Amino acid sequence: GLVNQVVSQLIQAIRSKDSSFNSIERLGAGSYYEHVKISEPNEFDIMLVMPVSRLQLDECDDTGAYYYLTFKRNPKEKHLSKFLDEDGKLSAFKMLQALKEIIKREVKNIKNVEVTVKRQKAGSPAITLQIKNPPTEISVDIILTLEVQQSWPPSTQDGLKIEQWLGRKVRADFRNKSLYLVAKQNKNEKVLRGNTWRLSFSHIEKAMLNNHGSSKTCCESDGPKCCRKGCLKLLKYLLEQLKMTHTKKLEKFCSYHVKTAFFHSCVMWPNDTDWHSGDLDHCFQKYLRYFVDCLKKSHLPHFFIPQYNLLSLENKASSNFLLELINKEWNNGFPIFQE
Repeated sequence: GLVNQVVSQLIQAIRSKDSSFNSIERLGAGSYYEHVKISEPNEFDIMLVMPVSRLQLDECDDTGAYYYLTFKRNPKEKHLSKFLDEDGKLSAFKMLQALKEIIKREVKNIKNVEVTVKRQKAGSPAITLQIKNPPTEISVDIILTLEVQQSWPPSTQDGLKIEQWLGRKVRADFRNKSLYLVAKQNKNEKVLRGNTWRLSFSHIEKAMLNNHGSSKTCCESDGPKCCRKGCLKLLKYLLEQLKMTHTKKLEKFCSYHVKTAFFHSCVMWPNDTDWHSGDLDHCFQKYLRYFVDCLKKSHLPHFFIPQYNLLSLENKASSNFLLELINKEWNNGFPIFQE
């Protein structure tokens, strides 16, 4: 409730203070909205979605995930021309700056609750708010997202292999949905100019998690129950706990790695009977075995962009470190879950 109140006030201010942003809408993303949050609801991701008409996407590296954006001739979005850089590329950096300025000014007008804007980590796509909510704090990541009504780029062609799991029709429906791009710095660029955007599929991920069964009634009130989300929560918890004790060494890992491995597992074991609610222990271990395998090979393909490896070889050392920690837990019957 508190988060909604703060975000609603900010959105109103953003729409009224800068006409470039007057069409912005909010979309809840991340684990809270996918119903796979495992601890207190103290972290929220809010996407501020901005519809734009056709864009030209130019890949800026070989991942197939990062793009430079330019407008087609005579765009409707004249009001966005102030965010173009000298090469005519749409600058994520300039747009984030403008958004952040409005938010910084507006948080001062929020009465009844203390809200501050955290210093941004270099290259982070998020503007992070801290909301004091004694005795704790709530952190809200605001992510600037462009919504483009055009077909997905070629790098996604062989991704989203859900035919056996959710069906051909569902895949086609997903691929007909808009393309989302988030303001995200590509770290591989020699010069960080802040003009790259990354494809985002959070809207599809949320839909898959909320309708995760091969039978359409899986986990509905009167339908059969499965343990898919239980498995995902366990592995998220495992990683979260390990990261708490080894923050620096595991900083390259995040819950997105776990979620990606989860989607691949759902494809490998597509039937609801593969995830019987009574088999949590067994199912968790086969999902974990797949994740461990990815760590061993330093290879975890992005679920929507198969050429994009989320575990690059230069992070081999941290993959090995995580592997050791997981094996130790496994061999000792997961003391981490007993704590």
